[in-house]
Amino acid sequence: MKMYQIDFNKPIHIHFMGIGGISMSGLAEILIKEGFSISGSDIHTSDIIKHLEDKGAKVYLSQTADNITDDIDLVVYTAAINFDTNEEYKEAIRRNIPVMKRATLLGQMMHNYQNAIAVSGTHGKTTTTSMLSYILLAGNTDPTISVGGILDAINGNIRVGHSETFVTEACEYTNSFLEFFPKISIILNIEEDHMDFFKDLDDIRHSFREFAHKLPDYGYLIINGEIENINYIVDGLEAEYATFGLENDSYDYCAKNIGYDAFGHAHFDYYYKGEFIDHIQLNVNGEHNVKNALAAIAAAKRIGIDVDTMKKGLLGFTGAKRRFELKGTCNDFTVVDDYAHHPTEIRATLESAKNYPHNELWCVFQPHTYSRTIAFLDDFAKALSLCDHVIVTDIYAAREKDTGIVSSKDIVDRMTDYDVDVHYIKEFDDIEKFILENCKKNDLLITMGAGNVDSIGNSLVNR
Repeated sequence: MKMYQIDFNKPIHIHFMGIGGISMSGLAEILIKEGFSISGSDIHTSDIIKHLEDKGAKVYLSQTADNITDDIDLVVYTAAINFDTNEEYKEAIRRNIPVMKRATLLGQMMHNYQNAIAVSGTHGKTTTTSMLSYILLAGNTDPTISVGGILDAINGNIRVGHSETFVTEACEYTNSFLEFFPKISIILNIEEDHMDFFKDLDDIRHSFREFAHKLPDYGYLIINGEIENINYIVDGLEAEYATFGLENDSYDYCAKNIGYDAFGHAHFDYYYKGEFIDHIQLNVNGEHNVKNALAAIAAAKRIGIDVDTMKKGLLGFTGAKRRFELKGTCNDFTVVDDYAHHPTEIRATLESAKNYPHNELWCVFQPHTYSRTIAFLDDFAKALSLCDHVIVTDIYAAREKDTGIVSSKDIVDRMTDYDVDVHYIKEFDDIEKFILENCKKNDLLITMGAGNVDSIGNSLVNR
């Protein structure tokens, strides 16, 4: 089937299936501001949907065939769709209305920008995209931004600018990022994840290699120099590339003398090609965020932004929503929420917490998807062992069905090898009660996961 090509100078009616999602809603808002007629569907209402309706979108709180009307020119869907059961998709096919993946739409939009920047990696995409966005805004570059989280500086997840600069996240799941056409690509890290789609780590590496090699010969790849077997990614690359990393002059962009202030915020000396450039202060925690900042610095430098603007932007960034987000206090203990749902992310968050003032460290962990849980059972247990107290609740299924093969109790069972106080508690109300009875003054509680576990922290601080 020939791919539908959008003429962005001729607005049409586009229908988004799952319009309430963070990425779909962002694309819908960009197109609304470009004069397109937008409709969409979702299962539940939300602040995002209400915002789109205020902007002029027609949103159905159901996904039925009746939503697909004759005036729709294109239907956009996500990788999570079930083609066999989704009534909207089947109706669009029956009516011969063109259909397009979300990633394909985003890729076509990239063609319109000279400085199209795609931020990829197993971890850190939202934070790095956010850091770079703050730098771009500090430099008054009027960028278009699409980020996978809520960003305070733009009061949402989307900003429509009028310059040649567009920055977005690029996710490897279902090879979505291979639909993109960036001029600058960032690869933050490459690890096992999304094993319901990829066969193994080599399969993932192959996809990232393809992503890197999609760059035009005048493009620019920014890649973590610490990635294992990096030569497999960059060998034969026609575009220029630069590396970033810590404490090693072999990296083009290097951070040295990393330290932390009284609140755990990182600072470091920034070197470019072995030459000291400046001292950088961040307003976020953790060594992993030093690496994220280096990637953002590299992209900003590539498009001509000076170091003073970089420093201003990075200092202004206090973290993306659900990334070590300080929610408040309850009974004199501190509540933080974090989106971490992969063992590497969990370890990075908990190591960051060591630099945050506290007595004992608590974590309420909600595993995300059955496939990820079974793939990383031992790794989850090891990462969570950095805590003093751990509460594990039921797996958040997301797009998957429970086959009975794995449960949260399997993580708890594996944690008996570690000197950690660990509990399985199913109901959120019971978790909240347990915390109130046992969490002490000056302790630090982190709710962790990509599902709805953040509601526990919200409830505690709003008591």
